[in-house]
Amino acid sequence: MTAPVSSRPVPPRPALLLWPGLALASLGAVAFSGKAIIVKLAYRHGVDAVTLIMLRMLFALPLFVALAWWAGRGKPALTRRDWIVIFGLGFSGYYLASFLDFAGLAYVSASFERLILYLNPTIVLALGWLLFKRRVTARQLLALAVSYAGVLLVFGQELHLQGANALLGAALVFGSAISYAVYLLFSGEEVKRLGALRLTGLATTVACLLCIGQFLVLRPLSSAFAVAPAVLWLSLLNATVCTFAPVLMVMMAIERIGATLAAQTGMIGPMSTILMGSLILGEPFTPWVAAGTLLVMTGVWLLTKWR
Repeated sequence: MTAPVSSRPVPPRPALLLWPGLALASLGAVAFSGKAIIVKLAYRHGVDAVTLIMLRMLFALPLFVALAWWAGRGKPALTRRDWIVIFGLGFSGYYLASFLDFAGLAYVSASFERLILYLNPTIVLALGWLLFKRRVTARQLLALAVSYAGVLLVFGQELHLQGANALLGAALVFGSAISYAVYLLFSGEEVKRLGALRLTGLATTVACLLCIGQFLVLRPLSSAFAVAPAVLWLSLLNATVCTFAPVLMVMMAIERIGATLAAQTGMIGPMSTILMGSLILGEPFTPWVAAGTLLVMTGVWLLTKWR
């Protein structure tokens, strides 16, 4: 026999229970956004992108190896196919995306970089249409138009402030966003098979090794720590507070409040970058930046709503 089903409606979950998840998602979004601020501060000490990303990944490597081990306890051993897929996802989602992002930040402001990366859902939509012939509705096209109009507004200011280099920086950061969108597009099945934490730990470990290997090929080993002490401390902060910790916070937030609400909470990311860029880096906050940010966030919100 089965227990009788009550006809009374199930009461909604108290808002108080949502606060831990919302707090985790908010902290994760702010911490992720802090990465661009730290990179811009490190560039003031004359370090290049190859060295800077190597230091970040070197400090993060033990953390992600530990995460992959912990998340993989009691799970089936990885097959040859698993390793090939993990390598591809790690290359696209964390190595190439991170390197292009770091390189682009040498030429554009942290605020503009965050706005471009926030276009990620629109790129996933476009790639889905291009690669898998998924239907795109008129509403979705309108959301895309709103988002990219916002980016163009801010780009006009970047050209005025940064000169022709802004075009190169924007292209590099947009390439980073495309690379990460490819990761998102092809990681869905692997997340179901391996679990989000295990896949993240393994793919990021691959990316760490690739970044370290890239440095060993392009730079002499003796220059690895021949940087200002501030660069080392900033890289350690980037690896822990702005790379590893946000991964855990966002994953824990998704477990508590779901992926949709966690993603919507992440909308504070661009705003926090603009605020930190203005207060810490002295980047100008103009009406053009405010209007462009509002358009980008509105377009992405509409895209998420109409999906």
